[in-house]
Amino acid sequence: MSGGTAPLSTPEAGTAGTGYGRSFGMLLVVTLGAFTGYVLLLPVVPLWAVRAGENETGAGLTNGVFMLVTVLTQLAMPWLLRSCDPRVLLGCGTLLLGLGAPLFGLFTRLPGLLAISGLRGIGFGLLTVTGSALVAELVPAHHRGRASGLYGLAVGAPHALMLPVGVWLAETLGFVPLFWIAASVPAVAAAAALWIGRVDMSAGSSGRAVRGFPLRGLAAPWLAMAPVSVAAGGLVAFLPLATGSATGSAGLLAFGIATVGFRWVAGHVGDRLGSGRIPLPAMSLAAAGLALLALGSAGAGWLAVLGALGLGAGFGGLQNAALVLMFERADPGAASTAWNIAYDAGNGVGSVGLGAVVAASGYPVGFVACAVLVAAAFPAAVAARRGAPRREPV
Repeated sequence: MSGGTAPLSTPEAGTAGTGYGRSFGMLLVVTLGAFTGYVLLLPVVPLWAVRAGENETGAGLTNGVFMLVTVLTQLAMPWLLRSCDPRVLLGCGTLLLGLGAPLFGLFTRLPGLLAISGLRGIGFGLLTVTGSALVAELVPAHHRGRASGLYGLAVGAPHALMLPVGVWLAETLGFVPLFWIAASVPAVAAAAALWIGRVDMSAGSSGRAVRGFPLRGLAAPWLAMAPVSVAAGGLVAFLPLATGSATGSAGLLAFGIATVGFRWVAGHVGDRLGSGRIPLPAMSLAAAGLALLALGSAGAGWLAVLGALGLGAGFGGLQNAALVLMFERADPGAASTAWNIAYDAGNGVGSVGLGAVVAASGYPVGFVACAVLVAAAFPAAVAARRGAPRREPV
């Protein structure tokens, strides 16, 4: 995947005047195709495991192992991005994620299903960190907020649209045909990586970014985002169970649309006023949404939909702001790794942790606990703004 494209020695190359270019457009194509294949199978693989005779614990492990291997792969990404062509990492990650899908049809026992989930987790780890790191490399710094918002649309649109489609296709066409569909879309999209200009991350980014993991600089945006990721993971896992399938589906749709939309809005606001202004309002909105979710899970279902909307809006805004703030404080590989671990590990912890609280005390207490966790991280949001560079409105 290294031939035929002109090198991009700086983020501005190929994007002068507009902030975007062919390379960034191809990154969006790869991302949209890869995440479509990923989301199609997200609820389907556990269902396949149950239909094959595994219990709910074994079914949950398929996604659990996938996310564990994803995070372990992400930890190696700063070194890989300095050592390898990012286009190769992006293309290989997309291919591993997609081409592992048909292998599920060959196995009906848990060890085989977990092995394939782990293989796909390697691909997802390569894809997620490389993709968000390239956002910082392919556009000028003053367009990163809006570029991150567009990248968020490419990531979030499949989540908002394809979660129910995967289950419907499995029931309508069958599981094996769906596995091939989930393989073909990422495989075709991976070819777009050939058209991304060459990027050299071996020396880190220019400007204020610091090579490696500057823990002091990354800590504030990381600590602001992680608790909201935990709450979001809990909502996705348990909202239909907490409120009933119809209300839960409406809430998940509201959550997905709000997350995508407000991530895009936050990109525009951040580029104009500075991303450091966003975390505290976003976290306040998320905490208010969780309070409404607690009331909704106690009986008033429409409040749960409003709460999911509030949590999604806060989560989307915080995703964008945290990523841009991390880009300002570390090289793209380290920043992208830290951000993706906050997102993926937070989601995993949320589904497990909220489940434990719910089992002991019920859904309202579980959502209140998430709201308290988010509120406890407000000082991190204040610190994130204090450490952000000043920017005058434009």
